[in-house]
Amino acid sequence: MDAKNRFETKTTFALSRLEWLGFLAVSLVLAYQHLAEIRWGVFVLLFLVIDVIGYLPGAIAYRRGPDRRVPRGCYVAYNTMHSLVTAGVLAGAWALFVRPEWALLALPIHLMGDRALFGNSLKPFGVSFEPETDPAFRAFEQRYRTAPDAGPSTAAPARGEDADAVRA
Repeated sequence: MDAKNRFETKTTFALSRLEWLGFLAVSLVLAYQHLAEIRWGVFVLLFLVIDVIGYLPGAIAYRRGPDRRVPRGCYVAYNTMHSLVTAGVLAGAWALFVRPEWALLALPIHLMGDRALFGNSLKPFGVSFEPETDPAFRAFEQRYRTAPDAGPSTAAPARGEDADAVRA
């Protein structure tokens, strides 16, 4: 995956999940080494707040809606709460205004668990809130798998195709 080709094959996705699993393992080992020092109420609160704010509203909307459409705000809440940037800001603010503590490991444990164990990361607006393969992506994957492995295409890019990822 790169800035011009924003998709992953099963292999590159598995490799990403393996990296996240490594970060999860480090976080779990640190938590285990400091079990007696963790304030478990704080740990549980930090672990749960990510999904209480970021996942549950969208999951409820998805299950209650007749067409399973979810308001964009639910995607924003999910992406905000499941962001490593948000977790870093929350941990930094907690350490600054409350105190640094091992219970903050709940944040990377939750986020890396989601990514490594379930394969969930941030959610684009155009896909289902709950994991299901988009038909257009399924068709793309099929074409990608069956295309001859001739290396990079020399065809001219379609209009707008060469846009930077940050502009898309």
